[in-house]
Amino acid sequence: MKTIEQKPKYNLNEEEEKKLIVREYRSLLRLLKDKLKPGDKDLIRRAFEMAAEAHSSMRRKSGEPYILHPIAVAKICVEEIGLGVRSTICALLHDTVEDTDVTLQDIEKEFGSEISRIVDGLTKISNVIDTTTSQQADNFKRSC
Repeated sequence: MKTIEQKPKYNLNEEEEKKLIVREYRSLLRLLKDKLKPGDKDLIRRAFEMAAEAHSSMRRKSGEPYILHPIAVAKICVEEIGLGVRSTICALLHDTVEDTDVTLQDIEKEFGSEISRIVDGLTKISNVIDTTTSQQADNFKRSC
């Protein structure tokens, strides 16, 4: 008989959530420390703030604030893949166009056409893969 592991129930209050989000954001900045050039920290902060505001009312199935997902994706980009500032910004913004009222024009106005094109490509990537894989990707995305 297979045992199913139960995840602990999410139960942070608003103040604890804010501290967690700030802690994760600062952790991301520490990972990027050696890659930051003048002005980069400000760009990352603006991307984080845009994503946090856009996702402010959204929750994961676990109950966690949704912004923890883009931060986690950005940390994977930096820590595991070795990408830099531009990819971090795109990772933070990757779900905003699909899931919120933020438009590609908003992103282009704030971060330029290159970031806007990358974010647009990330939102369209499911069109590149076949239906079965797309369905699996959709199922995976819903579980996140």
